[in-house]
Amino acid sequence: MTAGVPVLAAHHVERAVSPDDAVEAVRRGFVAYASGDWKMPPKVYVTNYPTGDFRAMPAIGAGHALLKWVTSFPDNPRRGLPTVSGVVLISDATDGSLRAVLDAASVTALRTGAAAVLAAETLGRSEPRSCAVVGAGVNGRAVARTLHTRGRRVVLWDVDLERAQSVAREVGGDVAGSLDAALGCDVVVTVTPGHEVLLREGSLLPGQHVSLMGADGPNKSEVAPVEVARCHVFCDDWEQASHGGELQHAVERALLERADITELGDVLVGRATGRRSDEEITLFDSTGLAIQDLAVALAALERLDELDDVPRVPL
Repeated sequence: MTAGVPVLAAHHVERAVSPDDAVEAVRRGFVAYASGDWKMPPKVYVTNYPTGDFRAMPAIGAGHALLKWVTSFPDNPRRGLPTVSGVVLISDATDGSLRAVLDAASVTALRTGAAAVLAAETLGRSEPRSCAVVGAGVNGRAVARTLHTRGRRVVLWDVDLERAQSVAREVGGDVAGSLDAALGCDVVVTVTPGHEVLLREGSLLPGQHVSLMGADGPNKSEVAPVEVARCHVFCDDWEQASHGGELQHAVERALLERADITELGDVLVGRATGRRSDEEITLFDSTGLAIQDLAVALAALERLDELDDVPRVPL
């Protein structure tokens, strides 16, 4: 083995892990976490609002430990900078040695797309007629790519029409005629900065599924709290979601409590029920989990030998 730690840039991660690979990896991660085989302490936020925040996200499982140090600065594109940047560190859990360094933005995009679509496939109606992605940034693009890879026609909406058009061309989708048209689809995935409520009281339709991916921190929201309470509600992790996701606002107003919420992993392992009828509205609140990052990072490492241009850096 060549000396040095492999450093995977975004293009290495994207070549190693397809959207389909990411969905299956994230599914395995959720199952391992729900089964107690993988562990994940709460993520730590270091904030510099209103400009953005830093996040430290640890996890351990499958003989490896992970730490992701990642940023979220929503206004960065106006400055020609990425919204999300950082690194993922993967270590051998048996001896502590550093196995690899990966670009955090690409890992985050892959697992965001995977989690959104996995939730929609698990909780949505079996044959949705229409799928929409609201927000066409890096992570919205990943969701659209994943939906397309899974055989779904997707429409996109973004405050930046040109950005929505660009992603639609790339994934073979369409641009929604309006925000309302996008929000009226059978499956809706929102991937916005979370600074504005998109789904207002009474707006969700019978039979819809919504994967809410944008409000992943304190004081963010893409849906009105009273609207959350109308739904059959699921989340990626209760502790995170109830303190820093969509659920935070509904819980603080006593509209929901722990017994009302089901974690997606519990559905995947057969411990809980998902959708109960075609008319039910299902809602998935995603705050982004380090176990998802671990799953995608491990999938990338499995293909490391197939990548002949990965630099190795002595540390």
